[in-house]
Amino acid sequence: MTRIQQDKQAPQRVAMAPGVPTRVLAAKVLAQVIGRGRSLKAELAKALPELDDSRDRALLEALCFAVLRRRGAYDAALAQWMQRPLSVREDELRALLLVGFAQLDALELPAHAALSATVDAARAMGRDRQAGMVNALLRRAQREGIPQRPAREAFPDWMADKIEQDWPEQADAVFSASLVAAPLWLRVNRQHGSREAVLAQLADGGMAAEGSTLGSDAVRLPVPVAVSALPGFAAGALSVQDLSAQLVADALAPRPGARVLDACAAPGGKSAHLLERDPTLQLLALDIDPRRLKRISETFARTGVGAQARVLAADATNPDSWWDGQPFDAILLDAPCSATGIIRRQPDVLLHRRPADIEALVALQGRLLDACFRMLAPGGILLYATCSILREENQFQVEDFLHRTPRAGFLPLDERFGHDSWAGRQRLPGEEGADGFFYARLLKKG
Repeated sequence: MTRIQQDKQAPQRVAMAPGVPTRVLAAKVLAQVIGRGRSLKAELAKALPELDDSRDRALLEALCFAVLRRRGAYDAALAQWMQRPLSVREDELRALLLVGFAQLDALELPAHAALSATVDAARAMGRDRQAGMVNALLRRAQREGIPQRPAREAFPDWMADKIEQDWPEQADAVFSASLVAAPLWLRVNRQHGSREAVLAQLADGGMAAEGSTLGSDAVRLPVPVAVSALPGFAAGALSVQDLSAQLVADALAPRPGARVLDACAAPGGKSAHLLERDPTLQLLALDIDPRRLKRISETFARTGVGAQARVLAADATNPDSWWDGQPFDAILLDAPCSATGIIRRQPDVLLHRRPADIEALVALQGRLLDACFRMLAPGGILLYATCSILREENQFQVEDFLHRTPRAGFLPLDERFGHDSWAGRQRLPGEEGADGFFYARLLKKG
């Protein structure tokens, strides 16, 4: 149920039946994301607290993700089945229709309940006159199914072209893997116990889980559950983190007691992982946005590593404004990027990313590499990582850096980190159930 029992835009205030508020909120979130270019994460953060029941919150997220992953097919069905296209002013009604399609198609919810709740949602939104149309379109989708379309069509042409150019043999698999729901990956906190003990606890709770051969702290749940249901999550024994992100700790592998910088640390998961493995590290978690420091501190507090870390709001591209001049033995640069490797987790990337963004990100990544390398001790390691799959942000970025930096070299990573990408390794979306991720282990020569 929800705390909001009426929609203010409705001409008459009508109490919402169970399931209706979730559909209304989903339509409103999607109208903001699709029609106004808002962030899905930000809109969900505002909408989720309106729902008291964790099952309703999970459904809201599932509906929004399903629509954005299959939006091309749903838009095509609307264009084919409607005599008159909806106007721009009807963006919430259009979004509600997409929500209805997602329930029948991607989520495969019981048709009667999905149709009833969605039609009632139209009325609750003040769309009584269109409720019949909503019912008719959803019944047609139920009878005929949503016409299937190639996964590539969900991507902007410029992005799809880049992926095909960079990964011609894997492009079709990348397109498909980016449009399906990801499994739930968990990270076991070594300070709380072993992975085997966690797997046993999950099994006792009726949750099928398995360890990964690639990440020694990684546990995979094929069917996601609410974090509140995970044994030990609140106490910091478990964290939600994709396998690819967990492999960062293996790739950096700082020596015991090393002085470590996490240059773009929010929300703090990778820093926490390093400290869970080695509490003796002298770690500084840096982020340019002061508002994001709270997330880092909360992560450290929950996992119990806060005593071993410092948190600072500062710009990693401008060390002179904050750095004390003492070199770091190891630096993690998880750089801002296009997020093309995590579209299955951030499907609004397909809507919001523009070609000009890539040029700006590549320039920022280059500045971050140069500034961070300056702070690295001779013999130290800088791990450059992104959640992108575009070579210009990854392989070519590292190539350019090595060509302009005489004291820089690289240390090869083994094949468990993904495809060989010259000085680095590239994992593609869906491989081993993990996100797309790039790693390059750079060395500062003495």
